[in-house]
Amino acid sequence: MVDGVKRAREAAGRVAEQVTGQALGPYQSAVVRIGFAATWLFFLLREFPNRAELYGPDGPWSWELAQRLIDSNHAFTVLMWSGSGLWFEIVYAVSVLASMGLLLGWRTRATSVLFMIGVLSLQNRSVFMGDGGDNVVHLMAIYLVLTRCAQVWSLDARRARTRGSATAGPAGPVLWGVLGAVFAFGAATGRFGFGWLAALAALWVVGGLWWMAERYEPEGEGRAALDVLANLLHNAGMLVIMVEVCLIYATAGWYKIQGSRWQDGTALYYPLGLDYFSPWPALSALVAGSGTLVMLLSYGTVVVQVAFPFTLFNRRIKNVLLAVMMLEHAGIAVLLGLPFFSMAMIAADAVFLPTGLLVWLGARVAVRRRRSVEPVADPAEPVPVPAPR
Repeated sequence: MVDGVKRAREAAGRVAEQVTGQALGPYQSAVVRIGFAATWLFFLLREFPNRAELYGPDGPWSWELAQRLIDSNHAFTVLMWSGSGLWFEIVYAVSVLASMGLLLGWRTRATSVLFMIGVLSLQNRSVFMGDGGDNVVHLMAIYLVLTRCAQVWSLDARRARTRGSATAGPAGPVLWGVLGAVFAFGAATGRFGFGWLAALAALWVVGGLWWMAERYEPEGEGRAALDVLANLLHNAGMLVIMVEVCLIYATAGWYKIQGSRWQDGTALYYPLGLDYFSPWPALSALVAGSGTLVMLLSYGTVVVQVAFPFTLFNRRIKNVLLAVMMLEHAGIAVLLGLPFFSMAMIAADAVFLPTGLLVWLGARVAVRRRRSVEPVADPAEPVPVPAPR
């Protein structure tokens, strides 16, 4: 009995040391960051000509209607600070720039917050413009703020390698000061609700403390305490992302089971006949023309979604189902014309990708990049021949 209690305590101590001592899943968090930043960036760029109708002053959901809804549900959006077209253009431009910064991993602590503000502001301005993919981006934009998602494959990581600190350079303090001025303006004018004001103020203060610790006490206790806090938040954020993905698939699968069209295997047939979901009519007709294929795809979708959360403790089966789900979402992007929904779901699925595969892919990309930037020898010049030994 005593030995069992001792072993349990030792195991708990090892787990606590692992959770607080390092940010787990650095490659997975980087892929999630890149995936969601790319999804939102490409969406904003594609809809740039239609931005005023979707989220701006020219949309059917007027500023007055949005204000009434915000007053009732207390959703967060800085677009309600002003109804002018100039303010909308500024917010849209900052959202594009924040997405680019998060994609590249530039000053990620600040750009992740700006990315979240941009996503919430635009989506909450026009609540009827989104779909399931937008809901996933909405949630993940909040969770990414908690993670240390720029440990690898980012400009911050490169700066840390070359200059000794990810916060080196004047851009960080300047960005921190600008954000502080914006938050102070929002607080003074009552633009922020108390909850959002407290959360953003806490992030701003922690960002300043982190910069001071790295600059003046890189090996001290203050920096160590901030590392522990950051690791705890990162690991909690990654856990929430994984649980969220499992909930998405579990609820989707169990709701499908209750539908008669999914039970008889004909559910996929009906959207293939809608013009809105048929970017390639010939391909849609080809798939819809095979009853067996429609039945297999319909049943397969339900089986994979329901089974996936139960396979997380078996690495091989989990990896197989993960690949099937990613291929399924790629097929949805092509067959049903929902590219951004598919990109969002694939980015969410990436949190479960095996580390070995990600490391291998990163090494392959690095090798190809080095080869592309290496100078190519001029064929007219003689190639030096090493002297014989």
